[in-house]
Amino acid sequence: MSKLNRNRLRFAYLMIIPGFMLMAVFVFYPILYGLPLAFTNYSVVDEMKWVGWKNFDRAFKDPIFIKSIWNSLIYLIVVPIIQLISILMAILVNNRLRGVQFFRVAYFVPVVTSMVAAAIAWRWMFQGNGILNYLLQSAGLIGKPISYLAEADVALFAIMCVTVWKGLGYYMMIYLAGLQSIPSEMQEAARIDGAGRAKVIWYITIPLLKPFVLLCSLISMMSAIRVFDEVYVMTAPLPGAPFNATMTSAVYTYEKAFRDFDFGYAAALGLIVSLIVMVISIIMFKYGRKGGMSYYG
Repeated sequence: MSKLNRNRLRFAYLMIIPGFMLMAVFVFYPILYGLPLAFTNYSVVDEMKWVGWKNFDRAFKDPIFIKSIWNSLIYLIVVPIIQLISILMAILVNNRLRGVQFFRVAYFVPVVTSMVAAAIAWRWMFQGNGILNYLLQSAGLIGKPISYLAEADVALFAIMCVTVWKGLGYYMMIYLAGLQSIPSEMQEAARIDGAGRAKVIWYITIPLLKPFVLLCSLISMMSAIRVFDEVYVMTAPLPGAPFNATMTSAVYTYEKAFRDFDFGYAAALGLIVSLIVMVISIIMFKYGRKGGMSYYG
């Protein structure tokens, strides 16, 4: 190895070390510390005892936890919706249009908006006397106000709208970076061969964006299963209301840990959710590799 390459390698490690140290303190250590807790009855107030697999057996017999897992899996509906709209938004703002910088900033504003503030605003919009019902009634689409967060059939889907609105700008920027990395010669060659704009997007742009689609889908999937802020704020003071229709795994784990102080059981719940995320991630990776990831390998 030449001296130049050794210097570059040394510099790369120096750049990695600070981030790795932060992850070691705030990610790896809590994980290693929390794993043994899943096999105890640790609750702060009582003496900690080893209970083995009892917490896991209790979890799979806990109807509220099973409900929360099901709700978290239903929440995955937001993943393809966010990705599809984000790609379309990225394609739109990737064009040389007048005022396109304004649209890029406008689409990104929800990303930098506090989730708590956004959830409170959306909670007001979803109330019976909120602006959403006013607009729908004015348009003649509904006859009477709907209490979106009070009806079990629609509450979870109403909260999903907040997640979609909040995440669009974030993923749009990633896809925009991907679009700008695609060689323009390929698209121009397709147009010369007679391909229309729709065919260029479908047969050229989308396939070349697959690595970005996989990355964004993984991030979105993990966020969807671990959704917490919007659910907790919009259903307060009874998280998961009505009737646990919006109870997600993250909210239920938090409730068990910091309301009931049942930290051992909460650690077991977190471990189960982590395993579910890992299995889904492995499946998505295999699908992504089959989808043409080797082009970038």
